[in-house]
Amino acid sequence: MTVYRVLIVDDSRFMRHVLSDMVNADDAFTVASTASDGEEAVRLALELTPDIITMDMEMPRMNGLEALQRIMAARPTPVIMLSAVTDNGARDTIKALQYGAFDFVRKPDRAVNLDIGEVSRYLLEKLHIAAESLRAGTLRMLPAVQEAAETEAEGKKHGADPPATGGQAPDYGSASPPSQDDASEQRLKGEGGKPPGNAGPIPPKPNAAAIERPATAGRPPAPRKPQPANTGLAPSKPRQADQAKPPVASKPAAPSEGSTRRSAAGLKKSGAAPPLNRDLPAGRSAGSGGKIRGTSAFRQIVAVGTSTGGPRALHELLTALPADLEAPVLVVQHMPPKFTHSLAQRLNAFCNIRVCEAEHGTVVETGTAYIAPGGKQMALEKEASGTYRIKLSEDGPRSGHMPSVDVLFESLVGLRELTRHLVLMTGMGSDGASGMKALQMDGAEIRIAESAETCVVYGMPRSAVELGAASHVLPLQQIAPFLLREVRSRSITQSP
Repeated sequence: MTVYRVLIVDDSRFMRHVLSDMVNADDAFTVASTASDGEEAVRLALELTPDIITMDMEMPRMNGLEALQRIMAARPTPVIMLSAVTDNGARDTIKALQYGAFDFVRKPDRAVNLDIGEVSRYLLEKLHIAAESLRAGTLRMLPAVQEAAETEAEGKKHGADPPATGGQAPDYGSASPPSQDDASEQRLKGEGGKPPGNAGPIPPKPNAAAIERPATAGRPPAPRKPQPANTGLAPSKPRQADQAKPPVASKPAAPSEGSTRRSAAGLKKSGAAPPLNRDLPAGRSAGSGGKIRGTSAFRQIVAVGTSTGGPRALHELLTALPADLEAPVLVVQHMPPKFTHSLAQRLNAFCNIRVCEAEHGTVVETGTAYIAPGGKQMALEKEASGTYRIKLSEDGPRSGHMPSVDVLFESLVGLRELTRHLVLMTGMGSDGASGMKALQMDGAEIRIAESAETCVVYGMPRSAVELGAASHVLPLQQIAPFLLREVRSRSITQSP
């Protein structure tokens, strides 16, 4: 039996002992080593080449975010983050998932009735998911999100004035309060007591100098020029996925449409907003932040379901959709409360369309993506007047999920007056497959499953394919262009 080697990173000696005991108690895993801060984590990740890493977020010398970025740049490895249930913790967790983290687990917190035993069970479940993906060869490590506009976008979200040109970006590498642990403490008993795992071929160890190099290692240094403070990210460049596949066609935007694009890669931090209210489509108005306000009169809708690897996949999908998309987008991402709110805020900072966490009773509009809140089920409800509203409930988990993709998809059954476009992307399990099948039987024609080649975990889409529910199987980079063509072509045929 394959035994997977785990590197545990946490500045708390107590947590390292607890997590080590939990990992070593499972025959599928062994603790390769432990680290008490991010710098030690990066060094051990390169020296020991563990199969999986658990990473605390707040640590001295180098925090979990920066350590994650350096590890993913030098040797991509499944990393499970341990996150505090706070607003800042949720925001940092979403960043970590977009930087390439495999998944996350909430740390013990009495406010949400999470004890150490419960956290250990959640973490063990995530470890087994990662191990299964490694064993099946279906694990895919996606390139990190580039974020040239992060400082300005987040400043606006939290009420701060946008920084002037050359202002300082958040310092993600700043030290946390000093740890009380001895940096030279002995490794825990039992580490390395089992034979190393054999999760497939391991890439050769990078040169030790890579530990100190940022994500730009391997390229000659670029000329220095004024720029925001270093966040540990590589400079903007074509993503690996884009280099491996034909580039996605740029979004059409004729001058008469008054483009409101504020892309993360190209936005200049001048504080100037794009022109508003210039030749907007009929029935549209410009909303806050330069985004087009949608209309509640529509004849098409997009519904998306995803889980493990979803935040990065949603970024790829939603940032490719134009502000004047003639359909609303309903999204279920398996995620607990608070984290879905941070996910919506972060996606909204990058997207042309508006992105928000869904609220009960909200009238659904075009050009807007609604993220189902964690801990609630989301459905679409039609009123007698013909208006469509968000319906949130606490009816309980469906197949262990709340929100559930099946609940969302099934709420669209019977709404045949709408052209329903369905998308199932990366995630473990089968949530959404039966709902997609029900919509197939109800006449929904566009039913997209993400292909195995781009899924972080090929579970939910595979279930839909095996059930015969998917009409199209597409790699991640092709889903948005395909959707956009379908929506636009049907908008023409549906025009009075």
